[in-house]
Amino acid sequence: MRIKRSSILTKIVLTVLVIYALVMLIHINERMDDATGELEDLRRENAALAADVDRKQYAVDNKDDPAVIESIIRNELGMVNPDEQIFSAEH
Repeated sequence: MRIKRSSILTKIVLTVLVIYALVMLIHINERMDDATGELEDLRRENAALAADVDRKQYAVDNKDDPAVIESIIRNELGMVNPDEQIFSAEH
């Protein structure tokens, strides 16, 4: 009888350990999915920031170019020529 009892106890302990391991694997998988999504968000943000740095570096490198000056005046300062009218499609 002694061997049978330890065999049942061993099976119970192993079953509990397997269930615990499965629960932990599911939890780790969920955290990995969250981290992967966050990594993709950070990569997109990094690409947008890099593009912004490139635009600004181009403006610095070409600060004497009239087209660059006009672009900065229009896009960043919101200024227009006196004879222009601005129409917006915003509601």
